[in-house]
Amino acid sequence: MKLAFVLVEPKVPENVGAAARALCTMGFTELWLVNSDLHTDPKAHWLAHGSDHILDNARIFPDLTAVRNSADLLMGTSAKPRHNRQDWHQPAQLRSVLANKGAAVTTAALVFGREDRGLSNDELTLCDLLTGFPMAVSYPSLNLAQAVMLYAWELSGLAQPTVTEEPAATPGLGALRSRLETLLPQVDAPADEKLSQWVFERLPLLTERDIGFAHTLCGNIQRKL
Repeated sequence: MKLAFVLVEPKVPENVGAAARALCTMGFTELWLVNSDLHTDPKAHWLAHGSDHILDNARIFPDLTAVRNSADLLMGTSAKPRHNRQDWHQPAQLRSVLANKGAAVTTAALVFGREDRGLSNDELTLCDLLTGFPMAVSYPSLNLAQAVMLYAWELSGLAQPTVTEEPAATPGLGALRSRLETLLPQVDAPADEKLSQWVFERLPLLTERDIGFAHTLCGNIQRKL
């Protein structure tokens, strides 16, 4: 699994450089930026200190929707009180969620919001699940680079050497999400959004084996329909 760290419209080039350094120290290489070129700022390179290659190879996306289309699993960082979703996980729990995916997830992306206002509600809606650090106080919040460092440390055991990955033998998590988006509206279920919300909040928690079973189940339902 490739794990990318995504910075959405960062405001401070030093934070981008410090984030790159944090990734490098923990064995990660994938830095993605949304609507930003701060990785080219000399101030970012001053803070990168030995991790300039991560800045030089950063991928740039116009918006988070484009990132959504490039990742099988999209995880947004958020303070828990800001939303009413149930799929909020502390970093240690997130590690377990990622570790059981196997070949069902080729690329996962962990998304960090802007320094001043985080991720918008629309951006949080794009994410498969949400994660955050429990804080002893509501303010001050973690600095962007600090947050990247803490997640990189917590997830460091998942860092993989860059290798050519074999395609998954069976359709993965991203394909299952697309399949359910088409299938659920066809199911004769109570006319509310609770079923879809329940399904999509639990979808990222499935193991590789569960995902394969869900694909089989979807196929059986589609044939019946």
